[in-house]
Amino acid sequence: MNEQYKNSLLLLITATIWGTGFVAQALGMEHVGPFTFTWARSLIGGLFLLAAMPLLDRFRGARPNSEPAGSPWRNKTLWIGGFFCGTMLFISESLQQFGIMQTTVAKASFLTSLYILIVPVLAIFFGRRTTWNVWLGVLIAVAGLYLLCMKAGEPLGLSSGDTFVVACAVSFSFHILVIDHFAPQVDAVRLSCVQFFVGSVWGLILMAIFDPPTLEGLLSALPAILYAGIMSNGVAYTLQTVAQKGVNPTIASLIMSTESVMGTLAGWIIMSQTLTSREIVGCIVMGTAIVIAQLPPRLFMKRWTL
Repeated sequence: MNEQYKNSLLLLITATIWGTGFVAQALGMEHVGPFTFTWARSLIGGLFLLAAMPLLDRFRGARPNSEPAGSPWRNKTLWIGGFFCGTMLFISESLQQFGIMQTTVAKASFLTSLYILIVPVLAIFFGRRTTWNVWLGVLIAVAGLYLLCMKAGEPLGLSSGDTFVVACAVSFSFHILVIDHFAPQVDAVRLSCVQFFVGSVWGLILMAIFDPPTLEGLLSALPAILYAGIMSNGVAYTLQTVAQKGVNPTIASLIMSTESVMGTLAGWIIMSQTLTSREIVGCIVMGTAIVIAQLPPRLFMKRWTL
């Protein structure tokens, strides 16, 4: 039981790091472009995991049975999976960066959390059944999204920043499904390491084309880049990998979904961003939808599948 509480605490720390990472992203964007920030955080995250790999291997014990004899880096699936995971992660983080340029940290954190609802919807096309409480969560989330993003009397539609973040949530959903496919076949920490380096390569190419940075800009954004690279990418992904082994997946996903709440609180405390009463209600409704979608179906009176 103590181990269960310990791992739950680690997941809560993970959610807090990801949530406060929205603030770092917003602050960093004041000095560098979105591709530059994504390149830098990906590179630092990959280097951090690479440096920490010997310690992590010792902490985790024997090599997974799924890896071939010899160096675990010789698994071709690791590199194939790393390429696809890294590409999807780069797309997701870049869309998120563009969105944060034009919306608040609170909105970005909550809208990104839509991936929790989108993943089971996309999973239908991969032959997986979805319970009725997830569909209920989707409908409630739509109402929350409207309250969160739309002003009273405003025509139906999203701002360009909100649209980028919603697209980011969809992209993150595909990233989660790709991770779900490759992670059981290889070492998860090494998969994260490879995907970060793949993302840094994509970032370097697009940064050179669209927003080459200045040395002054990079130095000014360095604290935010270091936090996002080391904490949001390196530490948080590693904590998730370690902690989820001892926690029920439903409980784990529910704990990590508090990332959006942490992002909102961070935006309020650190950046003095405020929400209207309408937006606060929208946040509460979306949070309720996330909780409903993650509850085990057996807690409900009846289970329906579509």
